[in-house]
This record gives sequence, structure tokens and C-alpha cells, in this order.
Amino acid sequence: MLERYTTPEMQTLWSEENKFKIWQKVEIAVCKAWNQKGQISNENLKQIENSVPVDPLRVVEIDNKVHHDVIAFLTAWNEQDILKEAGRFIHLGLTSSDLIDTALSLLLKETGNLLLTELAELMSIVKGLVLKHKYTLCIGRTHGVHGEATSFGLKMANFYYDLKGCQQRLEWAIKQISVGMFSGPVGTYSNLTPEIEEIACKILNLKPASISTQVISRDRHADFIYALAGLGSIIEKIATELRHLQRTEVLEVEEPFYTGQKGSSSMPHKRNPWRSENLCGLARILRSYLIPALENITLWHERDISHSSTERIYFPDSANLAHFCLKRLKGILKDLQVYPENMQKNLNAFGGIIHSQKVLLALINKGLTREQAYEIVQSCAMQAWNKETGNFYNLICENETIKKLIKPDDLKDLFDTQKDLKFIDHTLKNLGLE
Repeated sequence: MLERYTTPEMQTLWSEENKFKIWQKVEIAVCKAWNQKGQISNENLKQIENSVPVDPLRVVEIDNKVHHDVIAFLTAWNEQDILKEAGRFIHLGLTSSDLIDTALSLLLKETGNLLLTELAELMSIVKGLVLKHKYTLCIGRTHGVHGEATSFGLKMANFYYDLKGCQQRLEWAIKQISVGMFSGPVGTYSNLTPEIEEIACKILNLKPASISTQVISRDRHADFIYALAGLGSIIEKIATELRHLQRTEVLEVEEPFYTGQKGSSSMPHKRNPWRSENLCGLARILRSYLIPALENITLWHERDISHSSTERIYFPDSANLAHFCLKRLKGILKDLQVYPENMQKNLNAFGGIIHSQKVLLALINKGLTREQAYEIVQSCAMQAWNKETGNFYNLICENETIKKLIKPDDLKDLFDTQKDLKFIDHTLKNLGLE
């Protein structure tokens, strides 16, 4: 992953140094299981547990000769003097994937928990915007065109709901991936026992996979990547809304613009939504990793390594991208500039034209057919539409048919925008946002 989009937490988690530490942790768990069954003495187990972390550079050096990273790792580990007697028990009965897949599950589990922490903080910020702007009126747009009034808080509540779904999918994906396996070369426990697997997995706080070949089925891994891809799509959804709302002719919200920040190399006035644009681009990359993850489900027989090369790329990259995007969106929303006065100005464009449906329904309730009412209201709306002095309310008040059917006070009441929010508390209660 490019350093620009790498977070310190994920960089540390997915480093080669940490990978080998987790590999040692997995191997030691199996040694403890063998110890419980009397295969490894307490003294030998102590020697294995007291060994030091493997040097990644030494692993690379050996790998350049043997062209097998697990063998290189085991060789480098066994070079420690403390393991002269006990080293022969490391990797006892295992095949490489017993180690690699179980360690990967631990890595993904920790990755998911880091992302859940960041996601919870983001949701807390969004919840704050919901409650702060619950009654901040703004225009709701369909097809990019003014529809009817909504509130900025309700916009944020929709995003909160989306993020809640991301949280639930990620929690489920973590549960799915929290499995280990120690079943040998083709999953038959030829040189181990299910009991060894169960003991070792319990030590690692994993559940034994119900069945495995030489690998854990890759549908679990695809589920995890899908959860991150879905998260990326929701992040892009939020970022896209912010980008639209920051357009000069809209300017209802604005990304933070910090002291010393520059917007353009040529135009000093520019204040661009570059952070949101950045998130939209990164979401495309994050989603793209779902394709190889799904394709990795299909392997030859009990296992081939066609999945291995892609996983070395997309697991750490996806972890970093998802974490980076969450942090960036947190920063945007935490310092988001909201402009209610511009929202009100946009809301009132063309003299309350957004209340056309209320007038339509009022005329229907007075006895007109829907076609008759629609023709009258649309005629007034089209006269007001896209005209600098267009005023839908005045045209409605001047219409002879409407004047006969609706009293002036009742007509004025139809243009009370606040009434559009009368059920907002009901919606927020459904989301637990009271």
C-alpha cells in the first residue's frame, strides 16, 4: 500500500515482523496442545515459549535459497540456540496452510476489530450531526432537482443507518473468519487429531473450522472483503453527497479548510472538496478487491496457490484503505461547515415551488379530479420555474380557481415548511437516535 494511504495501526499490524510473531504464536499454541497430550515435555515447551521473535530479514535471506516462506521461517526460528533440543517439535504434524490460514484468521480478526473501533467513532460523530441539525431545514433532491423539504439531520440519519449496516456486516464477517484449522495436508488429520486442533484453537480464541481441505474455505475470506467493499460504498455515498452540497451554486456544507491550506496552484480563491473526492476514488479501489476475493473461492481439488499471490496484496491493502477512509471521513464530518442560511435560500427558490404536492392534494380534497388539479398546479409551477422573479406562491394565490376553493389562510398554511418535519422524531426513534 502506498504510504500516503497507510495508517500507522494497520502498517504495524500487517508488517512482516508482526506476521512472523503471529506465526510463532500459532505454532506455540499447537505445541501447548501437544504438551497437554504428553507429546512435548514442559521443559521443551518452555524453551519454545522463551524463544525470541524471528528476524524478518533472516527469513528473506533463507527464502531466497529455498523459495518457500514457511520453511524459511521455521529454519530461521530453529537457528536460535535455545531451540537445540525443542526445535524439532515446532510444526509437528502441520502443513504450511495450517499455520498460514490460522494466522491469517487472527490478523483479519484484529483488523476487523480496529475497523469497528474507528467505525463506532465515525457513527458517534454522525449521530451528533443528526441531533444538532434535526430541525435544520434543507431541500431534498431527486434526480439532482429540488423535490420537497427535508432536514440536514435527516440526511445524516440516513447515513447513520447505512453505517449501522456496515457495522453489522463487519461484525458478522469477523465471526465468520474467527476460525482456525490444524488438519494436515488434505484435511484428514493424518498426523494430528481433532483434539489437538480444538485445544490449539481454544488457546488462540478461535473456533475450529467445521471442515477444511488444505485450506479454510475462501468464502469466509470473501465475506470479510465484501464487508470492507460495502463499507467503501457507503463512505463514497456520504462523500458524494458532501461534494454535491459544496458546489458553489449550492454551498450548503463545506469541508474544513484549515489555516495555511491551498486550494489551487493557479486560482487562490479555490476551496475544493478534495478530501471527499479522494474518498470516492479510494472506494473504487477498495471495491475492486472483491473480485479476486470471490474468484479465490474456486481452487483445484484440496488446494492450489492461485489465491495466495492476490491475498498478499488485497488483504493488507483493503485493511489500510478501509482504515484510512474511516479516519478521513471522521475528520471531514468532525469539522464540517454547515450553512443553514444557504439551505434556506435554496429551499425558497422560485417562491415555494417545492410545496406543489400540498396544493395538488388540497385541490383534490376540494373536489377537483387529479388531472384538473395537476394541470392547474403544474401551470403555475412552470411559470415560476427557473425564472429569477418566479414566485410559485404568488401565482397560486392569484389563480382564480384556487381562490374560489381555498381560503388565503389555509393556502398560506400549505407553504409552512416546518410541517414537513412533523414525523422526524418517529424516524429517529426507529434508529435509536432520540
